[in-house]
Amino acid sequence: MSVGSRPLVPSRLAPGGVSAHGPRRAPTTVIGGYIALTKPRIIELLLITTIPTMVLAEKGWPSWGLVVVTLLGGTLAAGGANAINMVVDRDIDQLMERTKGRPLVTGLIDPRSALVFALALEAAAFAVLWAGANLLAAVLALSATLFYVFVYTLWLKRTSRQNIVIGGAAGAVPVLVGWAAVQNSLGWAPFVLFTAIFLWTPPHFWALAIKHADDYRAAQVPMLPTVVPMAQTVRHMLGYAVALTACSLVLGPVADLGPLYMIVAGVLGVLFVLGTIDLGRHPTPARSMRLFGFSISYVTLLFGALAADVLIRHGV
Repeated sequence: MSVGSRPLVPSRLAPGGVSAHGPRRAPTTVIGGYIALTKPRIIELLLITTIPTMVLAEKGWPSWGLVVVTLLGGTLAAGGANAINMVVDRDIDQLMERTKGRPLVTGLIDPRSALVFALALEAAAFAVLWAGANLLAAVLALSATLFYVFVYTLWLKRTSRQNIVIGGAAGAVPVLVGWAAVQNSLGWAPFVLFTAIFLWTPPHFWALAIKHADDYRAAQVPMLPTVVPMAQTVRHMLGYAVALTACSLVLGPVADLGPLYMIVAGVLGVLFVLGTIDLGRHPTPARSMRLFGFSISYVTLLFGALAADVLIRHGV
């Protein structure tokens, strides 16, 4: 795979390198196995977007009780969805280097137990959000799980190069849950935030998929970098990065945000676009992982600036 005369050469990710989805040490205890089923490092990314959204919805800091309930419910819902994903994907997980240490592949946990665990998490998530927040937040969290399992995992992941594009919508739902927990309704601002996460997901995940392209080929999963030339993948990533930047700036007037947010959003967007262009000029796994790492920093800093802007401007 190459761009022009520049080969995409293998490179090893440094120990401890940043990756919310990358290889990790296989769990050795049953408790560790159940924790691993929930994919906790992915959940961290979902929660990073939830609290600032709640701050925006409240125009200040929400009650600590509501924050705790929303984070707990969101964690349980996402953990259950991830566990179901592992049950369904255990056959391809054993073919991929970065997933062969997962507890269902190693036999640490059997599929039936994992499924019961996942469904229990989903039931608990719905109950926690309904009782502690409201029915709308609970329904939204459940809808994200159903979309992730039935649309992404069972349908698109193995059949379409657009798998992560469409399926990524599930990962954007936590902002809607956070907003609904505060307002018990939805509006333009949460939908713009939803769109931003939706646009962020493809370049974020494709940067990782470039590094692990051989894994996806071995498992016959048609992630974009495995089915089209590198140059075409980067063009798609660049398009999403540009659209993401525009969407993040649209949020400013829609949500009545101030200069702090707008400046941070503009700078981060330019850096994301430039990083994607750099990957096209230097198409190596090392550059793709650098962009992947930046994409995590991007969403963390963007939502951090959002929360800071609201809290400063409202004197909290």
